Amino acid sequence: MAVKIRLRRIGAKKAPFYRIVVADSRYPRDGRFIEEIGYYDPTTEPTTLKVDAEKVQKWVSTGAQPTDTVKAIFKKNGVL
Repeated sequence: MAVKIRLRRIGAKKAPFYRIVVADSRYPRDGRFIEEIGYYDPTTEPTTLKVDAEKVQKWVSTGAQPTDTVKAIFKKNGVL
């Protein structure tokens, strides 16, 4: 089972808002997930990111792979 840390879109049309979730890679983008670890709002200036860094470290240490987009967001904000 490949576990990913990825974005789950919940925003309205033309107003994106994302939750950062841990999910099995076989599940759909907005489908079932294992745990929610934060959120990301790119529409605000500056962009809003709230994430539980302890949960991120726990999941990465157990083998969860962040997607390229999530990895870039984490690096930009000093989470990873």
